[in-house]
Formats: sequence, structure tokens, C-alpha cells
Amino acid sequence: MKKPLDYSEFAKMLYGTGIISDPWIGGAERFGLHPVILSMTQADRLYTAAERVCLIYDELTQILLRFPGYIDDFFGLTPWQKAMWLTSEGRWHGIARVDLFVCADGSIRACEMNSDTPSGEAEAVLINRLLHPHHLKSIDPNVEIDEYFRQMLFASHHARLKRAGVAKPSDPKNIAIIYPTDMPEDLSMIAIYKKWLESAGAGGCNVILGSPYNLGLDDQKRVTVLSEPVDLIIRHYKTDWWGERELVWSNQPLFPDPDPLAMELSTILQAEQEARVTVVNPFGSVVTQNKKSMAFMWEHQDLFTDQSKKWIREYIPETRRLTAVNPDELKREEWVLKSDFGCEGDTVVCGPFVRPGDWSLALRLSLPDHWIVQRFFEVAPSTHRMLANFGVYLIGGSAAGFYTRLSSGPTDYSSITVPTFVAG
Repeated sequence: MKKPLDYSEFAKMLYGTGIISDPWIGGAERFGLHPVILSMTQADRLYTAAERVCLIYDELTQILLRFPGYIDDFFGLTPWQKAMWLTSEGRWHGIARVDLFVCADGSIRACEMNSDTPSGEAEAVLINRLLHPHHLKSIDPNVEIDEYFRQMLFASHHARLKRAGVAKPSDPKNIAIIYPTDMPEDLSMIAIYKKWLESAGAGGCNVILGSPYNLGLDDQKRVTVLSEPVDLIIRHYKTDWWGERELVWSNQPLFPDPDPLAMELSTILQAEQEARVTVVNPFGSVVTQNKKSMAFMWEHQDLFTDQSKKWIREYIPETRRLTAVNPDELKREEWVLKSDFGCEGDTVVCGPFVRPGDWSLALRLSLPDHWIVQRFFEVAPSTHRMLANFGVYLIGGSAAGFYTRLSSGPTDYSSITVPTFVAG
């Protein structure tokens, strides 16, 4: 085992990757140097839970294909969100991250699955790689994420070509990553994706970076990004940002850009429907990313198979639409309030961690059609004496690695990312 690092040494190592350039955030350290080390049994339990949650969501999409009325009656999708879902024909998955917690009673709960634009891959892979030499008796579970990711992209592309009648599909050569270029938060992830795909192991793909506004068509109706034709698009632009922007609070200021990206979305949806381009993640994640999916699992459990019913009760905390309950009966200590497309910040209100007045205010100001409530669960402190959020990456439905964050309360932007190893 090597001598322990201090944080300044680690920061220099991070800078040296050329991928992550922000070891501090707001003057505070973003990363912890002491790993979470899971036993093989613990890692297997978390992997199994994540894969089962993925199967529940996949069954949900099949139910909605059989009973399309729920898209309007239950989910209330906007016209452009509905267009995304219908065009996808139920395709929703390439890469996802299920955020899991080990509870005080030993059970595992999934607070959500990010199936739309999951992030954290650069941090998860690089912090493990840099610190694993100090823990050589353990296993790095993230060491093959890059290869799994490439294989998934190529398999998605081959499947698209086969749907178009191509007997012997070729690998994609030109790959575009579409993301919000005006936002810096996920630049490390974009950079590591680009590096993975341009490597020799990926066949040296040509990677083009751009935003939805850079989409176009050439004379042969091929989708272009910055005028270059592309075979495959990695979509890291949220589905709810492509469509109509909707307010979730009654006192919320209007969005400066509330209108859907109609021209850009029409271009990519039509091309995807006609199998002229591969999109990962597919736009069907507009449904699976919507937190009403978890409410559907509880409110319409009768539509699921017996196996899925068991897994829903085992892994998914009781979840209801806010419109399906009496807000006056929601005890603050027992519930978490979440917006349909929100993540951290002011779109998640964890009852036990806020003051009674703030809880009452949140319920009063929330626009009920856009919110769910989820039963609070007690998380067991980790060996770091903090609450561990075990993000399990799923690639093509299979568990592929961990992204672990520690916090003293709900996971938010101040949470500490730590390496995750498995005891050898």
C-alpha cells in the first residue's frame, strides 16, 4: 500500500487527467480520499437491486404500450413529450444510474433512477483509478465502464440498422454528443465520453460536440451536427428541456425560454423514427425519467407481474401523485416531496430535514400536477458516519459500476464523492 495522499496531491492528479478541473466547489473539497469498501455480498446485493429496478421500469414501458391512455390520464405529458414517447416505440434505455440506499433495517431502497441523462461517470471512473493503487487488496468495480459503454452504443446502432433492413450492420464512425453547451456542470463527463470513443478500442470514432441548435440535415437527409453527418447521437440534453418547459411552483418566475425546441426536435425524432440515426438514450426516457413512473408502480400495481409486484414493494418506497392524496394528511416526518422531472435542490423537499413551516409552504406553493410524494426511509450511516448514496450504473440493463456520494442529509450538490471498491 502506498503512503496516504493529502488533498493537494490528489488535486494535482485530477488536473493531470485533463478531464476533471474542479477538485473544489465553493471552496470545499468535492472528493473524499477514504473509500467505501463493500464486501462481495454487499456489492452483489446492490447490483441485483439496481438490475431489478431496471426490469420494473422496462415492464412499465410495456404496460404503457398496451394501455396508451395512461400517457394522458396518468402522466399528463405535454404534446412534445408525448411525441418523444410515441416516436420511441418504447425504447428508453442505454445507460442509467439507480440511486440506492441501505436502510437501518438492512433493506435496500431506490429513491430514483436517472434514465435520461445520467452523470457522474468521469468522477466515478477517475477517482477509483487514481486511488486504487493505495488499496490494491480490493477490486475496482468501475474499471470496465468505458468498454461496456462502447459495446452498448455499438449494439444500439446495430439494432437500429437491422430495423432499417441492413443485414450486416457496420459500426458507427461519426458520433455526436448533444448537450447544453452553455452549462459547465457535466463537461467532465462529455470529455471522458469523447476520450473513450476516440480511443483505439472504440475503432477511433470521430466525435463531434454540439447542442440541439447545431442539428441539421444534409442533401441526403442524413442528420448533421455542425454540418458533419453523424451515425449516432449521445443525447445528454434532458427530455423535459427539449419539450415545453413547465413551472412546478406557483410563485416560480417564468422560464426565459419556455418554448419547445420544435424544429430541432422534429429533425431528430423523424430521423430516429425512420432509422436514419441512432439516439442514446432514446427519447422514451421521457416517461421513465418522470417520477410519476414510481407513483404508477404503486397506484397501478395490479398491472405488473407478480415478480415485479414483489420487487416494487421491496425496492421502491411507497410513491403517490400529489393529486392522489390529501396534502393535509401528509405528515412531514414521513414523506418526501419531489417534482416530476426534478433532481436535487429546490425540486426535492425531504420532510424530516426541513422545518414544519417550510414543509407547509412547499405543499401550498407546489403545482400538484407536477409532484409526487414518496415515503421517507431511514438510511443506515456508512463507515464514514455519513449517509451513503450508492449510484449503480446500468449499461444495457446490466450493473457496471458505482458512483458513491456521502452527505449528512439528502444528496445534493454539496455531497462528497468517494471511491468505491469491493473487498478482494
